[in-house]
Amino acid sequence: MNRPSIVILCPKEFRFTDHAATVERPFIDDVAELTTVWLDFNAPIPAEVLKAHALILWHGPLITAAVIAQMPHCQAIIRNGVGFDTVDIAAAAQAGIPVCNVPDYGTEEVADHALALTLALYRQLFPLDLEAKQLGWKINVAPKMRRLRTQTFGIIGLGRIGTAAALRAKAFGFRVIFYDPFAPTGTHKAIGVERVHSLEDLLKQADTVSIHCPLSTTTRAMIGADQIARMKPGSFLVNTARGDIVEKAAVFAALNRGHLAGAGLDVVEAEPLRTAAEAATPNLIVTCHAAFCSPEGMVEMRSTSAKIARAAVTGQPVWNRVN
Repeated sequence: MNRPSIVILCPKEFRFTDHAATVERPFIDDVAELTTVWLDFNAPIPAEVLKAHALILWHGPLITAAVIAQMPHCQAIIRNGVGFDTVDIAAAAQAGIPVCNVPDYGTEEVADHALALTLALYRQLFPLDLEAKQLGWKINVAPKMRRLRTQTFGIIGLGRIGTAAALRAKAFGFRVIFYDPFAPTGTHKAIGVERVHSLEDLLKQADTVSIHCPLSTTTRAMIGADQIARMKPGSFLVNTARGDIVEKAAVFAALNRGHLAGAGLDVVEAEPLRTAAEAATPNLIVTCHAAFCSPEGMVEMRSTSAKIARAAVTGQPVWNRVN
């Protein structure tokens, strides 16, 4: 009797996983055949993927409605990560295919990264590092350095990562506010932060705006020129969520004219940066969509995806379903 097929689909540009799938294999080998497929981002989806009974999908290849229509055996699509914007979840639901994600694997890492970017901006770490390596210093950026206890840290999206970031910001002495229309009533009381009821109110009050919401039709380009204009002059913007939530041209323009004092971006629209001019934007810190990274987090993510795939092909209930 043929065993079900589980395929790990990974973009060629980023070797996130080993071809042997050493983390996933112990959870799958006794119930299914496991294959790793490397694919260029815009390449056609190969037949072995279309025939899969479960698909573990790394960020990259798009699983559109047309692709889903060609997957007659698929019992689950598992996004190896938090975001699931590369999958047409409505088409999958219509086809009876659960789409699952791994929402909690990088909670600590992403929250840590958001605060690391924030502290680097407040304490001017990179300009000070550059100045110190000139074999002498005058501390030219001293007027830009601020006491954290005088500052308001504004969070957009108080899910797992947003909550973790809020608690870290509180520990550093920030006044913490958040905007999230989906957070249950009383959330602010549970973790001891302040709730505001509109994005505009948060933008007006915050000295730092830190983004922790998912990318969706509602949040795409949610932060553009109009929203940045409502932020305080001299404020900071931090994004460790998804690049397409923020219009990068608006951020770069605000940095160039000095309205924003700095930005810390782990993700950017149409990433990576495309031009030398973008890279030369003043008071900009950019990291490589790496906020989620740690050996521990990667093992946790891959193990969870493998367990969900195993449940799908053995007829057990799946979890973390997003559609």
